[in-house]
Amino acid sequence: MSTLAPIRLGTRRSALAQAQSGHVADALAAVAGRPVELVPIVSEGDTNRASLSEIGGTGIFANRLREALIAGECDILVHSLKDLPTAVPSELVIAATPRRADARDVVITRGGTPLHELRHGSTVGTGSPRRIAQVRRRAPHAEVVDIRGNVDSRLERVASGELDAVILAAAGLTRLGSETTLRRESLGLTEWPTAPGQGALAVETTADAPDDLLKALAQLDHLETRIAVTVERAVLAGLEAGCQAPMAAHAVVTEDGIRVRAVVYEPGGGRRIGLDVTESLSRGYIRRNGSGNGADAADGADPMRTARELGDSAAHRLLEQGAADLLP
Repeated sequence: MSTLAPIRLGTRRSALAQAQSGHVADALAAVAGRPVELVPIVSEGDTNRASLSEIGGTGIFANRLREALIAGECDILVHSLKDLPTAVPSELVIAATPRRADARDVVITRGGTPLHELRHGSTVGTGSPRRIAQVRRRAPHAEVVDIRGNVDSRLERVASGELDAVILAAAGLTRLGSETTLRRESLGLTEWPTAPGQGALAVETTADAPDDLLKALAQLDHLETRIAVTVERAVLAGLEAGCQAPMAAHAVVTEDGIRVRAVVYEPGGGRRIGLDVTESLSRGYIRRNGSGNGADAADGADPMRTARELGDSAAHRLLEQGAADLLP
């Protein structure tokens, strides 16, 4: 057994948070040569049961965890990146973004009926303003039910017949390893883009963390994921919209560069303003620095700067088209 002090990983108490933190803990322990222990922390989002659309979601899951990290109650945090505010406190740094899981949403039903084919008056559960707007566009004949709760409780509401369908993140189902006889419809990212950062995790620590910890965390970083989520979060920041805004942004690194699809929805689902753009990016940088981050000293290319600029440009183009009129 190792005699080194364990790395303390702060995490929310939910089953999903503990599961994804456990995956990061195992990977970090392997590269750091030190044990990693989970430190459960209760966030406001775990105790306030009001609708996210009512209380606002910005920082509701992250603020208490960040306070604990700054206070020295833990050494690192693991966040669902889609729940993390775009502003990072000066005392903290996102030290790693592991490879992103499936970024899609899925529709869960009892019989496998596609969302757009659900009968008139069917009930579809989701607490996300973005998903609510998307459901109202895809299935205007259905009734949207604003819900909270963990994955298992949402699945049970479909299994019991209380709801006809729920919308969930594919990544959450995979990380939890949820076993269910319910049917799943995966929603393509082209027609159903998801929240900035969905499917990705952020490992956060203090800016003055020990070098050995920062070096170990850097080994968990996946460059293409970091580039993509940097674009997405720059769109969100440029719109000055919170994590629960009715908007979507999904970026992917392709052979031609970075492609980003971003959409802002009217809360009722009536209007949408979107764009689909691709910006060039040095593929040589990716090949030479596949798991690292930062600037390429050889040719001066900085994909993170390119990513931020692309996201900011996309946000400004959306605003020029009137996106501000749709945002709360």
